[in-house]
Amino acid sequence: MKRIHIIVKGSVQGVFFRSNTKETAIKLGLKGYVKNLDGGSVEIVAEGNEDEINELIEFCKKGPGSAQVEDVEIEFEKPKIEFKSFEIK
Repeated sequence: MKRIHIIVKGSVQGVFFRSNTKETAIKLGLKGYVKNLDGGSVEIVAEGNEDEINELIEFCKKGPGSAQVEDVEIEFEKPKIEFKSFEIK
């Protein structure tokens, strides 16, 4: 079990980034959340297996078609096993 905290910067709000992230995370069996941050970034916290976490990271580096990802900050954290699903906040 791994836990990751991701901040995605660029043109990532108003381009369905959160809904696409949720869809991707659910397909991968991950639990956690995605939310918009003040300043135009998107925050993602997810827990799951390492391979699926890595797939989510790759998705975040590109985002959905209309997104323009400029930077992805990635921090691995100790799993807390606090989520029951993957949600948009």
